[in-house]
Amino acid sequence: MSDLIIRPARSDEYDAVARVWMNSWVSTGIEHASNFLLANLRARVLREVENGWSLFVADDRGVLAAMLALHLPERYLDQLFVAPEHQGKNLGRALLAFTRQQLPDEIWLRCVRENEKAWRWYEREGFVFEREEVNPMTGFMMKRYRWKKEGTVR
Repeated sequence: MSDLIIRPARSDEYDAVARVWMNSWVSTGIEHASNFLLANLRARVLREVENGWSLFVADDRGVLAAMLALHLPERYLDQLFVAPEHQGKNLGRALLAFTRQQLPDEIWLRCVRENEKAWRWYEREGFVFEREEVNPMTGFMMKRYRWKKEGTVR
């Protein structure tokens, strides 16, 4: 991981970003890989970037190892997905540290309730559960979390 660079995604990488997103999502066991899912994620990447996503990738010597999508004005960590072959190497922690550089005072996120591995990880990383809510785009029940830098009042 020493050669890993977190950088803004290029538009010519959006298909690869969607593939990393799908493969990571599928590794949770919540959904199965399909051409339909991949096409939806490809379309969503483009749509979300047009609507304000700050999209980053973890580049491991030319291979996309992860994707990170932030809505900076809302202090929202929208997506953080690590390709299965790069999981377990502290890449998620590096992406979260990068996120805290971009959003140093406060971050909120939503995590699918059935993705226990992810939401337990966020809890270990200092995020506090706020409530459950339905994601209107996907229909999944989400757990909403927030992290605030110590001493931050809002």
